[in-house]
Amino acid sequence: MPITRRGFLVGAGATAAGLTLGACSSNSSSSSSGTSATTAPSTARTIAPTTTKPVPLRRAGERPDPTRPEGTDLLPQIEHVVVVMMENHSYDNYLGVLRRGDGFVLGTDGNPTATCLDAAGHPVRAFHMPNTCQLPKKPSQAWNATHAQWNHGKMDGFVRSDSGPVAMGYWTAADLPFYHALASTFPLCDRWFGSCMGQTYPNRRYLLAGTSRGNVATNAEGITGFQPPNGTIMDALNKHHVPWRNYFTDLPTTGLFGPVINRSPGSVVPIADYFADAAAGRLPAFSLVDPNFDHASEENSDDISTGESFVAKVVDAALRGPGWSKTVLIWLYDEHGGYYDHVPPPAAVPPDAVPPQLKAGDTAGRFDVYGFRVPAVIVSPFARKDYVSHVVHDHTSILKLVETKFNLPALTDRDANADGLLDSLDLHGTPAFAIAPALPPPKNPSITTPLCTAPGPVPTATS
Repeated sequence: MPITRRGFLVGAGATAAGLTLGACSSNSSSSSSGTSATTAPSTARTIAPTTTKPVPLRRAGERPDPTRPEGTDLLPQIEHVVVVMMENHSYDNYLGVLRRGDGFVLGTDGNPTATCLDAAGHPVRAFHMPNTCQLPKKPSQAWNATHAQWNHGKMDGFVRSDSGPVAMGYWTAADLPFYHALASTFPLCDRWFGSCMGQTYPNRRYLLAGTSRGNVATNAEGITGFQPPNGTIMDALNKHHVPWRNYFTDLPTTGLFGPVINRSPGSVVPIADYFADAAAGRLPAFSLVDPNFDHASEENSDDISTGESFVAKVVDAALRGPGWSKTVLIWLYDEHGGYYDHVPPPAAVPPDAVPPQLKAGDTAGRFDVYGFRVPAVIVSPFARKDYVSHVVHDHTSILKLVETKFNLPALTDRDANADGLLDSLDLHGTPAFAIAPALPPPKNPSITTPLCTAPGPVPTATS
């Protein structure tokens, strides 16, 4: 069993056009719509809102190329898709001051101008977190807290929600040098949203099945027998004898699908095997690489530096291994963790007809809106240089990439209509990163030893 603790989309190619950018106050720096290299401007621009609901142009069961057999390799240039999904951080929280993509508006003092009101109506300004430690059990990404933060697109409820003032905290390149370098070097996706306004379990279920089948919380319900009607991406790969592996440290994400592990015990292996396979050039077609969820996943109350250290080692193994020339690695987060982000999640294609499993007192809602933005970078020799993607993505975009490669039928309506990440790649020209670039080391060289033992003080309301 895994972790026990704790757009507007109208089909492939949907862009940021049509999104409403706004939030608490003076916080939305908008990149131009489309897909291009951008630097976050210093003044805000609001894109006109839209009330149009996404229309599913494709349906579950449809193949990317219906004229060719299921299992046909449509992207032979790519042999290894590697996914490194970490825990609980928003785009603005990690990359808002990157000065690339759509991040914070910076004031004359060089600091973000974003503020949100607390319960008493006093503004709390975005602030640089005092160290790399996090508060225990805060901020909150639970269903009710997330909906309070969203507030029907106003994006003004972060501090008033269960997150409290720490929601306005952010980190910089001084804290996360490897992450900022990675996001400055390879294609950055500044419209990658969580798949739903839920916690870890539902979002990771979207990653592998295109649906959470009603699950909105991190709980043990349904672990043993969870089986979506159309299966998972691992089931689809098994059907065509395509190798995959879930490399795990303490808990595998595939444990969210008990039947999958039972059917494929040899595919769920210790993390040490990832580094051995990467060094030997024998990574499978699809790899899911999991951190230690007890202390290095970056969820509160982890020291985020240990998670960055883990990701740096995973990425470096892919960059330096003999399989680099055929690799696409995606670094991303399952959900925003309760931290502030200024971009309202757009409407989304519901994956199926299963409603959220809400309890008495839960906020009403459906799976027709994405979760909040999360950091996401596409690492590959085929990656477009000096590129920022403004295409709307969610975790089912990874499913769409794998389905496109092997011409597999979509698992749900959501992944059927997802974009498959190919805008960030040039599979036909000379690879821009044929020679793997040198990246700076993480701030903390250790995965197990934190840099700090207690979080610093959190500012409250400003005068």
